[in-house]
Amino acid sequence: MESTDKLTDTNAILAFLYETFPACFIAEGDTKPLKIGLFQDLAERLADDSRVSKTQLRVALRRYTSSWRYLKGVKVGVQRVDLDGNECGALEQEHIDHAQATLKESQDKAKAKRQALAPKPAAKKPAKKAVPKARPEAKKERPVIVAAPVVNLVPAKMEDLSTNQRVNVKLGASPVAGTITDIKKEDVHVQLDSGLSIKVRVAHILL
Repeated sequence: MESTDKLTDTNAILAFLYETFPACFIAEGDTKPLKIGLFQDLAERLADDSRVSKTQLRVALRRYTSSWRYLKGVKVGVQRVDLDGNECGALEQEHIDHAQATLKESQDKAKAKRQALAPKPAAKKPAKKAVPKARPEAKKERPVIVAAPVVNLVPAKMEDLSTNQRVNVKLGASPVAGTITDIKKEDVHVQLDSGLSIKVRVAHILL
């Protein structure tokens, strides 16, 4: 008997996607870039499944497409796939460039975090050298934390926006790049470079 319990944990939802759509969502090893607009297909396919909400699906999809495994799979010569694993178009170069830049930024942050938490090595004593009496105090080396690139983005105004325009969307801590596909009153429809389509207010758009 199929369980009707709500899936609220992102890892549980990802496990559900791995099991339900194994040709699209890869649990281990190399992943495949997802079809642009896949979220709508996913929402329609799971419309009658009360265990998952659209909000939770969005969070799980964002987790999947921002993982290092997924970003490494966004490369030249690879085809996007739909929910059934069917190929549905080659990757555009700007999407490949964005994925590589996002991967490098994420890896740099992880490396900096490891460096900050690592114990400092013991200072080596100089060998066979006389220490001058008046020697300036040596500065102790500390791990250098690599900061993420600073991008000067400003909030957009509705009159500045148009379809097919490249913009950034405020999602969590870091803005995410994408292209405007439609504008309806105060709602802006954006196709993110990860393949996810979202609808946001103009206040969330950055230029």
